[in-house]
Amino acid sequence: MPALVAMNLIERATIQHFHRHRIGTFGVSSARCVGWRDDDSQRRRFEAIAGAAPLAGASVLDVGCGLGDLKGFLDERFEDVSYIGVDHMAPFIRQARERYGHDAGTSFLEGDFGSAAFLEVDYVVASGALSYRCADPGFWRRMIRKMFCSARRGVLFNMLDAAVFPAHPLLVGQDRGEVVAFCRELSRRVTLIDGYLDDDFTVCIHRGRRPFAGATPVIAPLASRGWP
Repeated sequence: MPALVAMNLIERATIQHFHRHRIGTFGVSSARCVGWRDDDSQRRRFEAIAGAAPLAGASVLDVGCGLGDLKGFLDERFEDVSYIGVDHMAPFIRQARERYGHDAGTSFLEGDFGSAAFLEVDYVVASGALSYRCADPGFWRRMIRKMFCSARRGVLFNMLDAAVFPAHPLLVGQDRGEVVAFCRELSRRVTLIDGYLDDDFTVCIHRGRRPFAGATPVIAPLASRGWP
């Protein structure tokens, strides 16, 4: 089992303050309160994730689930998805439970994925959870490794692109080549997804025999992109 992964208390408090401020500004039912620019920005990220793997009939753990919007998005596109959402923001979890907590095969947990133990699921997803600045340069690597160890079939996550995303006091972009190289230490079957937003990219780490044959056109094998 991988070691616990956690930000320091000041970093966690800063993130919570950021979201409380946005809740006060936009309300607790808006995609903007969880940090997205708008609903379209969130939806495009979800589309990249949904096109990267065969999620019908799968169990999904959503790290940093926010309001549970990914749950509703997946329900519109796939049948029989079992969903677990985890987030350390209590207002988000309360809202998510009000929206979807009554659905079969659905649960929401208040807590920190990095410092808790979870049962294995088919896919672990993180949309936005790896975009926060952390003083520990190895934080995102350990988070991805823990996600990988919790997944039977694959891991899907997005990150801000360091080549495009401007300096920000809370959010930070990553070098996509460095991220892909690390992911290939975990599995040779890694897919990079881009083209859906200027400053974002998505990675799928596959545990199966080969990448999903039905992936959407914005997805291309790493070999065609020149990654090592």
